[in-house]
Amino acid sequence: MERVLVTGGAGFIGSAVVRLLVTRGLRVVTVDKLTYSGTLSSLGSVAGAANHRFVEADIADAERIGALLREERIQGVMHLAAESHVDRSIDGPAVFVETNVVGTFRLLEAILGYWDALAGQEREAFRFHHISTDEVYGDLPYDSGVITETTPYAPSSPYSASKAASDHLVRAWHYTYGLPVVLSNCSNNYGPFHFPEKLIPLVILNALEGKPLPLYGRGENVRDWMFVEDNARALELVLTRGRVGQSYNVGGRAERTNLQVVEAICELLDERLPLGGARNRRSLIRFVADRPGHDRRYAIDPSKAELELGWQAEEGFDSGLAKTVDWYLDNPWWWRPLREKRYSGDRLGRTIRAAGPQPGRG
Repeated sequence: MERVLVTGGAGFIGSAVVRLLVTRGLRVVTVDKLTYSGTLSSLGSVAGAANHRFVEADIADAERIGALLREERIQGVMHLAAESHVDRSIDGPAVFVETNVVGTFRLLEAILGYWDALAGQEREAFRFHHISTDEVYGDLPYDSGVITETTPYAPSSPYSASKAASDHLVRAWHYTYGLPVVLSNCSNNYGPFHFPEKLIPLVILNALEGKPLPLYGRGENVRDWMFVEDNARALELVLTRGRVGQSYNVGGRAERTNLQVVEAICELLDERLPLGGARNRRSLIRFVADRPGHDRRYAIDPSKAELELGWQAEEGFDSGLAKTVDWYLDNPWWWRPLREKRYSGDRLGRTIRAAGPQPGRG
C-alpha cells in the first residue's frame, strides 16, 4: 500500500490518520470539503511534504473523485468524511443524510467504477476502508454488556442512523459487486486538534477561561475513550491487514462517566493554572437538561482488532488526557480562531455552550 486517498482528512481523526501515513512515507491524497469542522491548520505539519496533496472536494462529486483516483493510481481509500455531531443532527438532520448516506453512495459509485477498471495485482490489492462509529449499535445498560462486531445495530439519533445506513451501503457494495471493503467502528476519540465544540476540548477551554462547564443530566452517561493517535494506528492496520468484508471494533478500554471526565480536566487545570483563592474548577460544573435520546453507555470490545491485527491502545486515559490538556494550553494559535470566529456566532454553537456538550468524534 503506497498511495492512499483519505476523505475527511482535515477533520479531527482524519488529520491524525493523514499525519501518520505521511510520516510512514506513503503518498497521501487528502480530500475534504472544509465544512465548519474541517481545518487545514490541522494538517500544517505535513502541508509542505512532497508525499502529501490536499484537494478541496466533496465526496458526493463522483466525477471529481473518480478522476483523482485514476490520476493518483490510488491503492486504498480511507473514508472518514462525515457529519458527526449528535446535537447538530438533532437540530438539522438533512445534512447528515446528504453527507453520510448520499455522499457515501456517490463515493462508492466512483470507487466501484475505478476498481472495475483495474486488473491483475492492482485490482487484487485495492481496499476501501469505511470508518464508522460505535453509536450505530445503540446504547448499553450502565452495569453490563460490551459491544462486539456481532452486536445488532440500534441507532438512536439522526447521526448514528445515517452512519448505520452508510455501513449497510458499504457492505452491500461488497456482497453485490465484490468491492473489496473493510470496516471499523471506533469509540470516542480525544486528543490534539479536536474541534472545540466537542466535550473534552470545550471543557478544557471553558475551564481555562473560568466559564461555566455545562453537563447534560447528572453527567452519568458513560463513554469508552481512546487517544486519537492510537485510533490512527488501528485504522492503518485495518486498511493494510484487515480481512476483506470484515468489520473491526476499535476502543480504548477506558470507560468513564462524563462527570468523571470533566472532573479530571478540572483537576489537571487546577494543578497547572490555579484560579486563585479557594476556588477550584469543579465549582464551574453546571448540570443542565438532558438532550433527547441521550444514549446511556458505550463500551467497545476491541479483542478482534487486538488478536487479528496486533493492535493495542498504548495511551492510558489519564496520561492521554494530561497530554491533551497540555496541548491546548500550548497551542492557542490553533483553537482560538475556531472558538472565536468559526462557530461562536453559530446558533447551535451558542446552544451547545449554554446547554451542554456532546462527546462525539469530531
